[in-house]
Amino acid sequence: MFVLAHISDVHLAPLPTPNPLELLGKRGLGLLNWLRKRRAIHRPDVLAAIVADLKQQAYQHLAVTGDLVNLSLSNEFAPARAWLDRLGPPGDVTFVPGNHDAYVRATAGHAQEFWGDAMRGDLGESFPFVRRRGPLALVGLSTALPTLPLAATGRLHGDQLARLGDILAGLGREGLFRVVLIHHPPVKDTHHFRRLVDAKALREVLRKHGAELLLHGHHHEQSLIWIAGPRGNIACVGVPSASGTPDRDDDPAGYNLYEIEGEPGAWRCTAISRGMRHGSMAVDELMRTELADY
Repeated sequence: MFVLAHISDVHLAPLPTPNPLELLGKRGLGLLNWLRKRRAIHRPDVLAAIVADLKQQAYQHLAVTGDLVNLSLSNEFAPARAWLDRLGPPGDVTFVPGNHDAYVRATAGHAQEFWGDAMRGDLGESFPFVRRRGPLALVGLSTALPTLPLAATGRLHGDQLARLGDILAGLGREGLFRVVLIHHPPVKDTHHFRRLVDAKALREVLRKHGAELLLHGHHHEQSLIWIAGPRGNIACVGVPSASGTPDRDDDPAGYNLYEIEGEPGAWRCTAISRGMRHGSMAVDELMRTELADY
């Protein structure tokens, strides 16, 4: 059995002191939102408790689906790299970026500069990249692009969509359990300014070529949506923010483990959700869900 762990939307805090010039434009609005609301939601003590529980689990690989930082301030990226390193070496941790990791054009390349060795495939390729781990093929996609103020949309930029179909088809022929990693989920019912712009096109690629599992973040909630594949539905699973306080109505902090075993034509996948409950800092198992019996 291979166990894959999944966390997302870390939003490392506290924020470093920004250069006043960094607060021109979108970052200034983002800082106001952080001070007014988000700093009370994303707490370092909550994240520390989640990571401590995660490290007690027996898993072989960790997927992190975006939003390590908050405003893409220049001084946010190096501490985020140090935090990733504490989770494990780049070969054991796969990262795909979120919209907060490419918040503004000035630092849009910093994610690749600081975290690039967790964002490349086995052959050194960038998005879409492939990492083979045991029976799994992890397929990393990037939806992270700078956007206008008040927008958090994503898009599969470059030639990702054009290449993805052939990649998924080839991995399917190899008999691997294909896990697609993305920040923005390819679903229909998201807020207009938070949506994946080319979600429909991505769903069509998945419908034609298939995958066994898709993991995402962005919504800060535990979720399971089924999207159409060529031989049945594909589980599309989101997790809460890894730093989300248990003192609000939103889903408290948590993460998932995926127990994967079997072989092509007879895969089994069980999702184990661990996290906090409202009003409690204790991290417990919350539920188990059978995702696949292919």
